[in-house]
Amino acid sequence: MLGRNRSAEHGFTSLKRSAEKGFTSMARSAEHGFTLIEMMVALAVFSLVALALLRLDGATLKNATEIETRTLGQIVANNIAVDALTDPVPPPFGKSEGVVDNGGRKWRWVRTATRTADVRIVRIDISVADENGRPGAALSMARVAQ
Repeated sequence: MLGRNRSAEHGFTSLKRSAEKGFTSMARSAEHGFTLIEMMVALAVFSLVALALLRLDGATLKNATEIETRTLGQIVANNIAVDALTDPVPPPFGKSEGVVDNGGRKWRWVRTATRTADVRIVRIDISVADENGRPGAALSMARVAQ
């Protein structure tokens, strides 16, 4: 027992013996798994990525809602414009307002008819907002006065 290495009795091999087989102490410790520091760094990186994805998801939902509001607002503005263009009598000069239901939501519209330099043409400006007052669309057009 005097000639034997004590660590070999307990199943451990010496560093010299490991080096003979091509393992160094650094590579050998890596065989046993991750260190606590490596796990903490990996968790921190994962947390940052998860937070970035959550913020991106929130921004995507906000943008989708805004796009929906603008799209429906444009539909309402176009409908009011078609009414103004197809009516045999041009709209009266000045401002007129109303509320219309479209897409299951209430839309407040304002139509302003003004004179142009050419007395034969009427300028019509239409603006639409949703029930919360957020702008949905704006449209300008011209029509024959008659």
